[in-house]
Amino acid sequence: MTDPDSFAALLTPEGQALLDALHDHDPADELATATRLRRDHPASLVSAALGQARLRQRAAAKFGADARRMYFTPNGVEQSTRTAVAEHRAARLAALGVRSVADLCAGIGGDALALARAGIRVLAVDRDPLACAAARANAEALGLAGLIEVRCADVTEADTAGYDAVFVDPARRTKARGGRIFDPEAYSPPLSWAIGAARTAPYAALKIAPGVPHDALPEDAETEWISDGGDVKEAVLWFGPTGAASGAPEAVRPGGRRATLLPAGHSLLGADLPDPEPGPVGDWLYEPDGAVIRAHLVADVARQVGGRLIDPTIAYVTADALTPTPYATAYALTDVLPFHVKKLRALLREREVGVAVIKKRGSAVEPEELRKKLKLSGRNSCTVFLTRVAGAPAMLLGHPADARVTSRR
Repeated sequence: MTDPDSFAALLTPEGQALLDALHDHDPADELATATRLRRDHPASLVSAALGQARLRQRAAAKFGADARRMYFTPNGVEQSTRTAVAEHRAARLAALGVRSVADLCAGIGGDALALARAGIRVLAVDRDPLACAAARANAEALGLAGLIEVRCADVTEADTAGYDAVFVDPARRTKARGGRIFDPEAYSPPLSWAIGAARTAPYAALKIAPGVPHDALPEDAETEWISDGGDVKEAVLWFGPTGAASGAPEAVRPGGRRATLLPAGHSLLGADLPDPEPGPVGDWLYEPDGAVIRAHLVADVARQVGGRLIDPTIAYVTADALTPTPYATAYALTDVLPFHVKKLRALLREREVGVAVIKKRGSAVEPEELRKKLKLSGRNSCTVFLTRVAGAPAMLLGHPADARVTSRR
């Protein structure tokens, strides 16, 4: 399904019946299914329906149960914001008092749907006719068409005057190879254009890649890194009036760096702390969430737990006591040793460790290669950290804090 005509056929009663029949379609049986369906339906429609069924199955990871009713394009599945993240952003805009948003580069409408569900009126603009058709169909399918206007146009020519906020999600993948674009000026449209558009609105949110260099961030924007279930999903540049609701947690802090962890919604705004000093490894190791690391807020977590770095270049924090924090996973350490494969294998064998979670930071050792050499066997489990301590290769052994481990070195 690559053209608006094929997509339109899916919205006919015949197309809807085919999609309903393919709700629980098994891709492994696609050839047999296609052969059977083509006896009673046009081959082009069957092909479009099967393609849409595959896209819906892929999209379930981002859109949950809604994916069964929604319509997608291949790019739309790949580039859309997952629902949890879109809902977080929509809730923050609503809390800022935003009631209307110009959603530029709207794609299939994933963000527009979240905004509309938050009670916000949306103008969704995209230049891709197929994406626009999908966005309209999605608004209808989810009962949100009254709040979403879809306009097929070049976003650089869209008139956003009169809207409370602008949201821009530039394309960050090459069409030729489908690879990611790391240069913000190679986004489509370029980040500089998006920033210019943001500055014309009372509020704005620009979705960018989480690996964006900090020196590319505008000083008049707050940057928020968002993780979902421990995986960093995106960064957002927030623009807004500097004096508005300055004490509210959702207020925009120009120049601020924030890490937000979903699904719980914990949000840490940086305090511009200097890097903590490194020191000896204590009884506890803290692994900061990826959003915290991307936002350069490891120092803020170290202050929360009364900790220090294990090495000036490594984002692991250590402390002598357990202080729970939502922004890092705590591990009770049992061993801190120089890295040595044979010694590690002997130690794990002695402790009957059959399951080892191997993590690395600042180590050239590949976990899967190491796992083969360890030849694990036994009824116990362990977490192994391959890292550096005071500049030297090291291996730290331990267990998550919730394992209630009481043994210490």
